[in-house]
Amino acid sequence: MKSWKKLLAVSAACSSLFVSAPADAAYTLNEEVANPPVALQMATQIGVLKYENPALSSSRNKDAIVVLSFGTTFKDQRAKSIDATANAIQAAHLNAKVVTAFTSHIVLKHIMENEGKCDYLTPEQTLDQLKREGYTRIALVSLDVIPGMEYKYDVALFHEYKTQFKKMTLATPLMYWQGQENQPDDVDQVMRSLHLPAYKKGTAILLMAHGTPDPSNAYYSVMQEKLRAMKRNDVHIYTVEGWPRLEDWAGKLKMHKVEKIILMPLMMVAGDHANNDMAGDEEDSHKKILEKMGFKVEAKLQGLGESKKIRDIFVERANEAWDALVK
Repeated sequence: MKSWKKLLAVSAACSSLFVSAPADAAYTLNEEVANPPVALQMATQIGVLKYENPALSSSRNKDAIVVLSFGTTFKDQRAKSIDATANAIQAAHLNAKVVTAFTSHIVLKHIMENEGKCDYLTPEQTLDQLKREGYTRIALVSLDVIPGMEYKYDVALFHEYKTQFKKMTLATPLMYWQGQENQPDDVDQVMRSLHLPAYKKGTAILLMAHGTPDPSNAYYSVMQEKLRAMKRNDVHIYTVEGWPRLEDWAGKLKMHKVEKIILMPLMMVAGDHANNDMAGDEEDSHKKILEKMGFKVEAKLQGLGESKKIRDIFVERANEAWDALVK
């Protein structure tokens, strides 16, 4: 379990508001700040979030873990990535009910229409059902890769439902801490856990991430720096819907006389983006664009969730949320 040491990098403008102190999920406000407003309290909440409802303190403990995923319409990927990760979390917490919820309404709709049934609910439906079944302590576990817009949904969900249960926690996504303020370096841990092909002269590896308009898109630059520190200058990250884009790397690789490119998804599942945008047969797929530029292209369709090393990290994140829930 991580050591949740919370130290605020204090500027001259706000040095009177905060004090360094240990906490489970937030920087601690200086005790001289009397009756801090809710906005100030929420602004200091980082890491694993935790809420205890004093009105339900006498309720008996009945525990559940809700695994939050965007989901995928690719049935095999649900089994190999999402379900496999949820199963690993269940194996680590045999005394808790583990249920998976999909945040994408479109994915849920497509599963129902194309498969005839859907075994997943939205997070809201899942929490409502758990409440009806008498569960009182809930650990939310995110399968998001970075703390982007999807993770903000998870945070909003936490704040919306936390008062309806005796206790609720929310885990951090796969990559959250970057080694700052003596915290662990999640980004380095994940980059070293990737199943990257060995370095070969004349070959480059392009990792396709999702990308986001959220400022957390900057995580991809941190990932790139970690890869550089690992001396993997042959590995480059690009995004489908953020920055950098494929074109930001393609020309540079041509100039450096790269002959072959290996495409790999840096996503939880190798779903629609990986199979169509990255490796599809359409003329505007990334594979086809690169082939037109003269590169030999190989696509490896394996989501992060298919890797045991990555699943083990998600179990770590679940364990952290669980420890905050039961202590």
